[in-house]
Amino acid sequence: MQVAISDPDYQARVRRAFDGQPFMHFIGAEMAELSPGACEIRLPWRAELTQHDGFFHGGVVGAIADNACGFASYTAAAADQSILTVEYKLNLVSPGVGAALAARGRIVKPGRRLVIAQADVYALKDGREKLVATSLSTLMLLNPSERGERA
Repeated sequence: MQVAISDPDYQARVRRAFDGQPFMHFIGAEMAELSPGACEIRLPWRAELTQHDGFFHGGVVGAIADNACGFASYTAAAADQSILTVEYKLNLVSPGVGAALAARGRIVKPGRRLVIAQADVYALKDGREKLVATSLSTLMLLNPSERGERA
């Protein structure tokens, strides 16, 4: 989908927001790609991110899916706006086994106030990708007066 970008400096603004998010740093995630209406977040495997069988924990899978949708949607926001997840649904379709995860988010439907986005999360192993989860999100564009104190 072709996404209209109103902020010519969206790349710097979105990357600055990602870099300012402590949780993504805490788990070791990085923004691998960013383009109008799309974002990819990568997360290397670490034992601390796994569940009892050694798979990436579903909460971690959901977190990077949520952020991939959020930052993809943030590319379409005005320069003074922010973005906030209202709701997301996550379907885990296979165990997260691999050297890393890649969450690829994209805008499905931009709106004046709400944005619908979708993300697929893949496990990367031995040069192959395996679908781990798919997510559908509703996000809200926030105006300056609606943002939190840290904004």
